[in-house]
Amino acid sequence: MIKLEKLTKIFDTPGGTITAVDHVDMEVGEGEICVLLGPSGCGKTTNLKMINRLVVPTSGKIFIDGKDTDDYDPVELRRNIGYVIQQIGLFPNKTIEENICIVPDMLGWDRKKSRARAAELLELVALDPALFLTRFPKELSGGQQQRVGVIRALAADPPVMLMDEPFGAIDPINREVIQDEFLKMQQTLRKTIMFVSHDIDEAVKMADKVAIFRDGKLEQCSSPDDLLAHPANSFIADFVGGDRTLKRLRLVKVSEAMSKGAPSVTAESPVADAVKAMEDHGHANVVMVDERKRPRGFVHMNDVRDKKGPVSDHYEALEATVDAREDLRTAVSLMFSNDVTWLACTDADGKYAGYITQRGITHLLGETYNQ
Repeated sequence: MIKLEKLTKIFDTPGGTITAVDHVDMEVGEGEICVLLGPSGCGKTTNLKMINRLVVPTSGKIFIDGKDTDDYDPVELRRNIGYVIQQIGLFPNKTIEENICIVPDMLGWDRKKSRARAAELLELVALDPALFLTRFPKELSGGQQQRVGVIRALAADPPVMLMDEPFGAIDPINREVIQDEFLKMQQTLRKTIMFVSHDIDEAVKMADKVAIFRDGKLEQCSSPDDLLAHPANSFIADFVGGDRTLKRLRLVKVSEAMSKGAPSVTAESPVADAVKAMEDHGHANVVMVDERKRPRGFVHMNDVRDKKGPVSDHYEALEATVDAREDLRTAVSLMFSNDVTWLACTDADGKYAGYITQRGITHLLGETYNQ
């Protein structure tokens, strides 16, 4: 846990004093990622650097797991905090293994333990230890070097990580891949992380909390969904963008907007049973499932109302289905690409779990805006 109390930093300059951070109060819970956002010069990086005392606060307090950082020796403090910056700073004359093991070696770890840790961390970011441990930084791509920079900060297993635009220099495709790998790693490691970014989309994807700063002051600190649904003021609303509803699609799971308990029929079911199921539930369609309860097609009321025989004689194939664990962005993309207004949803076993509609998505998002 990281807690900031009345944190303030005033710099003396030839032109007078500048308040870079102005009485900031905030808390990041254990295992959470908090992304700091705001315009250039708003105090994001200064806040970050005060936590590991690369910048000394003018006033206020910083606590890590309840302990005042003033009580630490600064060098000892930094050795217990992972720190990742955009300019990775790998040592060119050291192997990847040696780069990862720098802090464990400084802390006097057993060599066998530290080398095993290096191999374990490489696997976490999808780099084969057998191929990469003995390579030098120049033999890696920029994206691979960035991954090594991230896991080097994790090598001594610090409880806290500070990250200053760690993926900012990576091209968009590799950035998405590294973000995904980092989030998978975080699910396992559950570090407490403060993360400076300039990208609202990255913050929405990565953060448990988003803190937005302006002129050194903390304007709002809340979950990404709350930030997008309920910006505290016009500055926040303008900062997160006019497309904030679209950004929320990434944050809501299909299961949250899905209609559950929907009826289904089989290929062998009489058409009359399909019609009755639709009438009983007020539906225009009913999904046809196979023997393993997986959605395979559907029938529409207007097409079968006066028909006879089994459903298999009258069904249409489903253009697409969506896993209920996916986010709404995936569902909307599938709807648009297949020119449909609803999708059958599946559970982890591929079984029919319900359906989702464009109207249902709109209603869900609209409800949370009006709370």
